[in-house]
Amino acid sequence: MALPPDTNSAAAARNAAQQDVFLREVDDAVRQDQLEGFMSRYGKPLIAVIIIALLAFAGWIYWQHRQTQEREARSEAYVQALDALQSENLDAAKAKLAPIAGADSSDATVVSARLMLAGIALRQEKKADALKLYREISADGKAPQVLRDLASVREVGADFDAMKPEDVVSRLKPMAAPGNPWFGPAGELVGMAYLKQNKQDQAGPLFAAIAKDESVEDGLRSRARQLAAVLGVDAVDDVVNEKGEPLDKPIAKIVQPAEVAN
Repeated sequence: MALPPDTNSAAAARNAAQQDVFLREVDDAVRQDQLEGFMSRYGKPLIAVIIIALLAFAGWIYWQHRQTQEREARSEAYVQALDALQSENLDAAKAKLAPIAGADSSDATVVSARLMLAGIALRQEKKADALKLYREISADGKAPQVLRDLASVREVGADFDAMKPEDVVSRLKPMAAPGNPWFGPAGELVGMAYLKQNKQDQAGPLFAAIAKDESVEDGLRSRARQLAAVLGVDAVDDVVNEKGEPLDKPIAKIVQPAEVAN
């Protein structure tokens, strides 16, 4: 015999479903009211912040684009200045370099342009202008350190005769060490300052170290080798065989004046 339907259970289920729908509608209404309240209170400031952020981002992209264009233009002008220098056209080189050097920047291209202008000033016998530029570059904390050091070396080189030897050593000794990019020119100037101070015992080994450093320019190494020899310091690396063992150095024959006459 079939059981009659449980009307109470069906009614309870229907009531529960209706209540669930009602609660969802209430929850949606509350969320809508909260959103409308939030937008009413914060909507305009939020939109303003979004607009400002978008404008700032667009401005940053434009600024990056302009910076790239300026760097490319400076690089092109720099190359043209180098060509003018190679042609000994100093005025044309200055005309190309001046706008680069005057830029409100301390990047490598700008600082290099200032160094080149200082070099041109020296060639045109405008020592005061050159020294001023070198000192400005040396004091520029935003410039690449390697270029600041180069400016110091060139400043001392240009003003060496007017400087006290101890001041030369003080300025350049940190750079007059193997491994430094400017070891060669800085070491040569420090070595000459040592000679002025009658410190041959310090000058000789320094010249020898420069002569043996393969990263140093050949002409400078040759000068350093000669100075080291004059000071009685061996500046020639030992000759080795294929096993790396030192070979005896050949002894040069001493030619007497009579032999030359014969």
